[in-house]
Order: sequence, then C-alpha cells, then structure tokens
Amino acid sequence: MKSVKVLGSGCRNCVTTARLIEERAGALGVPVEVDKVTDVAAIMGYGVMRTPGVVVDGTVVHAGGVPAAAAVDTWLKG
Repeated sequence: MKSVKVLGSGCRNCVTTARLIEERAGALGVPVEVDKVTDVAAIMGYGVMRTPGVVVDGTVVHAGGVPAAAAVDTWLKG
C-alpha cells in the first residue's frame, strides 16, 4: 500500500489534489492511504514552501499547484 500525504491548508487545490490521487489510484488498482496534513510546522518539516505538496512513501514528489494526472500515475506505479 502506498502512503500519500497531501500537504496544505485545505484549499481547493489541496482538496482537488487529494481527490485526483484517490481517483488515479482506483483507476490503476493501486491501494493507497491518503492523509491530509494541514499543520504548518509539519508542512515546513518536509521543506515544502508552496502548497499543495505531495509526499509519497516519505519522499516529496510535488509542490505548488494541482499535479498532472500523468505525474500522479508515475508516482503511484513507482
């Protein structure tokens, strides 16, 4: 199971990013656990300065704006 964290305040882009990850995981048949991290100190701990940020299995893979579906597919397959 992939562990995915969406880092952000809960803004529209953060919600859209979390939903996109869940949708792509379902389409690919990849089990995921998506956690939303809204604590500023925790977000800064990952070194993310722009949200939404995405962390997959402990590695920051994205920061700032909604990611492309193709990028999400790559993260989930990797």
